[in-house]
Amino acid sequence: MSFEFIKKLPTPEEIKEEYPMPEELREIKRKRDEEISAVIKGESSRFLVIIGPCSADSEDPVCDYISRLAPVAEKVKDKLIIIPRIYTNKPRTTGEGYKGIVHQPDPEGKTDFTKGIMAMRKMHIRAISETSLTAADEMLYPDNWGYVSDILSYVAIGARSVEDQQHRIVVSGFDVASGMKNPTSGDLSVMLNSLVAAQDPHSFVYRGYQVRTSGNPLAHTILRGSVNKHGNNLPNYHYEDLALLAEKYAERELKNPACIVDANHSNSGKKYKEQIRIVKEVIHSRKHNKDIKTLVKGVMIESYLVEGAQKISNNMVYGQSITDPCLGWQDTEKLIYDIAELIV
Repeated sequence: MSFEFIKKLPTPEEIKEEYPMPEELREIKRKRDEEISAVIKGESSRFLVIIGPCSADSEDPVCDYISRLAPVAEKVKDKLIIIPRIYTNKPRTTGEGYKGIVHQPDPEGKTDFTKGIMAMRKMHIRAISETSLTAADEMLYPDNWGYVSDILSYVAIGARSVEDQQHRIVVSGFDVASGMKNPTSGDLSVMLNSLVAAQDPHSFVYRGYQVRTSGNPLAHTILRGSVNKHGNNLPNYHYEDLALLAEKYAERELKNPACIVDANHSNSGKKYKEQIRIVKEVIHSRKHNKDIKTLVKGVMIESYLVEGAQKISNNMVYGQSITDPCLGWQDTEKLIYDIAELIV
């Protein structure tokens, strides 16, 4: 019935010193941040595609996946900005199951946050070094920002975290595009309230300091569907949903109105193949409504080398998800080219 303090973790400064971001990679990130920022601000017509494994559970297959993504990203760069998902924290509804590489650097091993933080940073830096693609990650623990502040180009706040005051105000200090998902209830006002908090400056206690933030004008919404009281999935990617969100944005004085549509989770009912259809429907909706086109800046897709999902075992399939099921590489590559062809 109490806390057991096992060991003190290294500070972000100590981890960054041990695994530094090379100067040439800092410049890559700076340019990528500017490009993504221009999309969120409405200064660029390029479309964001945030894509990759549900959870980045192992360095080699994740970097293999991103190395395949890189040449595709180069071919579509005039229309799309590809942001690989390297999600190193995995929220769990009940608190049970694999929670990501930060918890378990070895999915079959025990929890070790020190090794996990090092593994997280090492994987992100390797991916940038090999592909020049800076990534997105979910900020499950706001205190972890310092470990990745110099390597991430996109941050997502999950459906279970978006109502939390600490998550909201910590995002106000981020300097990159930060997506706030709708809560599992689907209440748009909760999501929009989180934007007000994230975009405004705040004073609060953070990692043992009194801090003040300047506000994050790049904070925006992510629609991921919801669940009703009976546990049924309710999608919110349809034309009417996007038009409603555009109206809600217009009612508020929010900076840089922008939305990303998450094609998986409750929008697909975790039927991963449905992501292909959902993405194309979202693009179709953008063509028929200028407000939707202005608002919807991109999509989020879960994919990996091998489609589907598997349980953790001592004989796992290389490049297949150990959490939610994902699209396989063949479908992923085709979908990206289709998006580039359809987007206007």
